Amino acid sequence: MQMFRDRFDAGRALGQRLRVLLGGGGDLVVLALPRGGVPVGFEVARILGVPLDVFVVRKLGTPGHEELAMGAIATGGVTVLNEGIVRRLGIARAAIAAAVQREARELARREQLFRDGRPRARVEGRTVLLVDDGLATGSTMRAALQALRQQAPARVVVGVPVGAPETCAALQDEADAVICVHTPARFFAVGQFYEDFTQTTDDEVRELLARAAHGEGSAPEAP
Repeated sequence: MQMFRDRFDAGRALGQRLRVLLGGGGDLVVLALPRGGVPVGFEVARILGVPLDVFVVRKLGTPGHEELAMGAIATGGVTVLNEGIVRRLGIARAAIAAAVQREARELARREQLFRDGRPRARVEGRTVLLVDDGLATGSTMRAALQALRQQAPARVVVGVPVGAPETCAALQDEADAVICVHTPARFFAVGQFYEDFTQTTDDEVRELLARAAHGEGSAPEAP
């Protein structure tokens, strides 16, 4: 079942839903999870008439088992640890510090690359729309939510075009609202709901953020 032509099409669908539910303007800001969330967030921000920025999250892999996240770091110098995993595996604080330092360098590199010198969007006291191209397990979004809360937004709304029903439901406990346009029962992967799910490149992220900063309009509609 394909619901969207591409991420821009998905962003338009999500933006229309959010406009009905939230209106536009005001003290809203869209933070997109790069890279795939940026084309979606570009359309959402355009439809709502609000600023767009990225919220970069880097997983902290467990030493020797890098696929297992012992935590994450995010935009704004925030570190979130899974203390249960840290205690259960007896991970040394020095190993955690080394992982944080390594991933912080990569996070800083990506933020500098994406923003081209533009400052981060102000989050404190604002309603933040945290956007991605879909939700499967929700691990990255969950880490982003935990990190974002430490920057004192007034409200955090998660928005995605499509998500696994159980993931969208579970995140309701962590966000102020979760808007999933489609929650298909037969969900295997986010990409199955897109005709074109080509990986978004760093250059595309940079271009879209620059266009949003200069108030440029939508990506062209596919015929």
